[in-house]
Amino acid sequence: NKAFNSSLKTEIKKANHAVETGAENKAEAVRVAVKKLDQAAAKGIVHKNAAARKKAQLAKKLNAANA
Repeated sequence: NKAFNSSLKTEIKKANHAVETGAENKAEAVRVAVKKLDQAAAKGIVHKNAAARKKAQLAKKLNAANA
């Protein structure tokens, strides 16, 4: 669980950084982070509502960056 949690945080940080810097792969980074969040919620590592909240935050940032 600890290793998975660590990689989850890393993916979220990568996605946030990609969106904030306007990287070309920002949509892909967000997609990978969302997938990782879904896996964590399915395994019970994070609560499903917490995963949904983080996914919504990422989507909101991505949409704002694309607008």
